[in-house]
Amino acid sequence: MQRYDNTYCIILAAGESARMGYPKALLKFQNTSFLEHLINLIKSAGILNLIVVLGYDAEKIVDLLNLEKIKKDLNIKFLVNKDYQKGQLSSVQTAIRALPKNVEAIILLPVDRPLISKDIVKKILEKYFETKSKIVIPTFEGKRGHPVLFSSTVLNDLMNAPLDIGARYVVWNNSADLIEVPTMDSGILINIDTPEDYKKYIMED
Repeated sequence: MQRYDNTYCIILAAGESARMGYPKALLKFQNTSFLEHLINLIKSAGILNLIVVLGYDAEKIVDLLNLEKIKKDLNIKFLVNKDYQKGQLSSVQTAIRALPKNVEAIILLPVDRPLISKDIVKKILEKYFETKSKIVIPTFEGKRGHPVLFSSTVLNDLMNAPLDIGARYVVWNNSADLIEVPTMDSGILINIDTPEDYKKYIMED
């Protein structure tokens, strides 16, 4: 298995999960939680450097995770974004501040996207190292989804983007150096945001 030593995955799990009514990081999926499933998926794709950004209910989430098992063979940090109410970009910025100087690229992955596959993560990585584009985004039937890769050349742009617009601001401003990866994986578009979403996509899975 190829390893990506200078690439980090940032899992965003700081939100209040208000519409779900329960921390999405802890929702059950395939005999584990959303968060642990995604950590294992990223590990299986060859990324051993992870940052998990928590916020609301951070202590509860950490208490219910099997940290000893999760940390095995991984370079993983759990950070708390105290400003999580400012939006997802504030969590991205929290993670960027903790990155080493030699980082080459980051993959942003919201915790409510458990239906993405290992294969699409690998395709995104392969496309980046093939092209060295600033941004790599998967698409399904022409629609852009997650996860999204950003090269280190745009990290400063992410740090200075408007919080109310988020990472999309950086995507829009780098459209000339962005590459899309078409996929048959509809999971890149599906976020589990409500109990109805969970019932539709997870309980019937």
